[in-house]
Amino acid sequence: MASIILYFSRRDENYVSGQIRELPVGNTEAAAGMIQTLTGAETFAIEPVQPYSKSYNACIAEAQADQRRNARPELRRYPESLNGYDTIYLGYPNYWGTMPMCVFTLLEHFDLTGKTIRPFCTHEGSGMGRSEADIRRLCPGAVVKKGLAIHGGSVRQAEPAIRAWLQSEA
Repeated sequence: MASIILYFSRRDENYVSGQIRELPVGNTEAAAGMIQTLTGAETFAIEPVQPYSKSYNACIAEAQADQRRNARPELRRYPESLNGYDTIYLGYPNYWGTMPMCVFTLLEHFDLTGKTIRPFCTHEGSGMGRSEADIRRLCPGAVVKKGLAIHGGSVRQAEPAIRAWLQSEA
């Protein structure tokens, strides 16, 4: 079964375990790397044409404004095709209770009927939020499995939890 990891991640200033820290690699990218190592799946980074601010506070304001407008930010590129993949690991940070709007843009670009989507998110206390329900709404023909919520401040120690989630059939 062929799989791909589609993920959006943000480096720079992030809120981590109660503090704003500079991250050279975003938490979701770190989790995607672990999934890639464990599964051998290809990876694809979701990148908006207009990146979020490097400043954490400006970023969260931009993300909230995108959500209020129900924006669909333009992406730099898309995977050429997802036809050769049965399973999509979909990664993102939890922004205001769901996925960043650029992930909505990507999901609406493809017909994912018949695909299995395994969402994973990084967060600082809000878990999966409503993202699984949003994925089901955006991808009605896909099978959306139970997601994995990874505390961002603990992502570098998350391999055992990721391994268990990958082995589950949930």
